[in-house]
Amino acid sequence: MMRKAVLSATVVGAAALAFGVAGCSSSSSSSASGSSSSSSSVQVGVIMPDTVSSARYVNADAPALAAECKAKDLNCDIQNAQGVPATQQSLADKMINTEHVQVLILDPLNPTVGAAIEKEAHAAGVKTIDYDRLDTGADPDYYVSYNNTEVGTLQGQALVAAAKAKGITSPDVAILDGSTTDHNAVLFNQGYMAVLSPLIKSGSWKESGEQWVTNWDNPTAGTDFMAMYNKDHNINVVMVANDGMANAVIQDLKNLGIAGKVVVSGQDASAAGLQNILAGDQSFSIYKAAKGEAVPSVDLAAQIIAGKVTDTFSSVTDPTDNQQVKSILGTPVVITKANIDLPIKGGDDKLSDVCTTAFASACSAAGLQ
Repeated sequence: MMRKAVLSATVVGAAALAFGVAGCSSSSSSSASGSSSSSSSVQVGVIMPDTVSSARYVNADAPALAAECKAKDLNCDIQNAQGVPATQQSLADKMINTEHVQVLILDPLNPTVGAAIEKEAHAAGVKTIDYDRLDTGADPDYYVSYNNTEVGTLQGQALVAAAKAKGITSPDVAILDGSTTDHNAVLFNQGYMAVLSPLIKSGSWKESGEQWVTNWDNPTAGTDFMAMYNKDHNINVVMVANDGMANAVIQDLKNLGIAGKVVVSGQDASAAGLQNILAGDQSFSIYKAAKGEAVPSVDLAAQIIAGKVTDTFSSVTDPTDNQQVKSILGTPVVITKANIDLPIKGGDDKLSDVCTTAFASACSAAGLQ
């Protein structure tokens, strides 16, 4: 959930702010370097974490956030920290102290920088919305994400179903978790291990090995998988926490000549993940529509600025300090060949990115036009 990319999008609107805030311009800019519109008019700061742990931050989240800022006539400064904690901190410093944003939407790279940013924001009277990933121990004002334990549960259930469908009678599973510094990775693990652990304990499944992958790094995931495979050539199922790492595993399986014979999971419904599903090399992914986080986050920011929050919240317990955080959680969806068009219809993936020349036949067979 590592390719470097620069985000750049500027959206300008001219209507009065919905929810009763009048006379504010609306623009949204996004880059890696921190360039933005006139600092005196910026109302909402948005900082995505990186361009590598998930391609969706660039391809789906940033455009969805910009579109909703335009729809709400909000001037939003949308930036990406490029995986560098110091960059995330400096972007936050600018938004809080120079642009004087009223709301900061933050997807923290790690709990340390996240806590420092939220402390600074609160000291300046800025409300914080944790985006996608809970900033544990930082006492955010709000949290907008998906039910990430449910994401993991769906991964575990889909993995079991895929192994059965492939006729694997003695599953031997390698497990590749996300980064230990990402609370989402912990929740994903809790979800799929709740499904897999009883099978492993009963002896019907064998656990070949488990490895947490530093920073969700894709090449590291491939190296970690090969270390497990070199110790156990009978691995026939791989529980991989996301599509990026799954793609690294699949490349290893291709090199071994067994891609398509081994069940591989995923998450994020990325274009590459969908291609791997079409090719039969990946059994499924999990779709978390960017709009399902971007729209409620920006709408909540607009309500905060207007001085009247009307949303209905669930409550999530912060495991670090046991504080209850007001939350909005979306519902994830399992993606297989049967419903592979959903992320494209939802606007998170472009048909042209999925159905390249190499996948034209597979797309046609799957009904992707």
